[in-house]
Amino acid sequence: MMTSARYTFGGDEHLFVECSEEMSLEAFFKSLSMATGVRESKINGVTEICPANASFQVKFNPDIIKPDDILREVQKIEGAAEKAEPVLRTRIVEIPVFYNDPWTHETLMRFRERHQEPEGTDLDYAAKINGYSDVEGFIAAHHGSPWFVSMVGFVAGLPFMYQMVERQRQIEVPKYLRPRTDTPRLTVGHGGCFGAIYSVRGAGGYQMFGITPMPIFDASQTTSYLREFMVFFRPGDIVKFKPIDREEYEKTVDEVDNGRFSPKSRDVSFDLREFQKDIDGYNKTLEGLLHGH
Repeated sequence: MMTSARYTFGGDEHLFVECSEEMSLEAFFKSLSMATGVRESKINGVTEICPANASFQVKFNPDIIKPDDILREVQKIEGAAEKAEPVLRTRIVEIPVFYNDPWTHETLMRFRERHQEPEGTDLDYAAKINGYSDVEGFIAAHHGSPWFVSMVGFVAGLPFMYQMVERQRQIEVPKYLRPRTDTPRLTVGHGGCFGAIYSVRGAGGYQMFGITPMPIFDASQTTSYLREFMVFFRPGDIVKFKPIDREEYEKTVDEVDNGRFSPKSRDVSFDLREFQKDIDGYNKTLEGLLHGH
């Protein structure tokens, strides 16, 4: 059972709603349902809603609605959200990943003095602390199950992804001891319980596992599948990683550059209760839908 949300005010214009102190699909569903409820209620004075992994923030105009009034309105929505069916209309998307690629490898080797175990690689470390005998087994576990996009942000278009397996099987890897000053664009990384894809090049502290040839953010909106909206991911997306080699990576980069690449995607209805009854079976069904089975 979910506990009641915790409400705190941020200055005069923000209400922060924390559904849980720890990440879970239940907490994500509640926060997403509440954020959607606030948006659909069209409360007079609300100017922005920002969803996160297990929480969300509401920005409001205190000249239009008083803090105590916005609090009461959102608390009503919490009650309705707790009774809502945990079913989400979303999509499952396939993301190609070149694991153990030369670009993230070169970068991680430049920053070994900031790492917990400088003598190895990020993949070596992640495999070891998650109980895998080798990197290949760890990589298979990483792409073997789908991931939920629970939040998009921090930098433009960056997805935070939560692995859809039992908690004891979830990959967990701490961030670097000190952040790097460089991370290649489109690096597939991991920090804590969250996977991520670096939408742009820049500083970062997540462990680096590979790279995708598929752009997920394009401010110019010239990428063929990002012309309508510059950000690819949205909260609730389900991601299935597909391992590729150097040849397929280069081929996909060429297809992207020439406007011929289109991400594989299928609309799906995700039912949290059915997922919890048989996690592996439900994941196989989702993957089958992605590939038209």
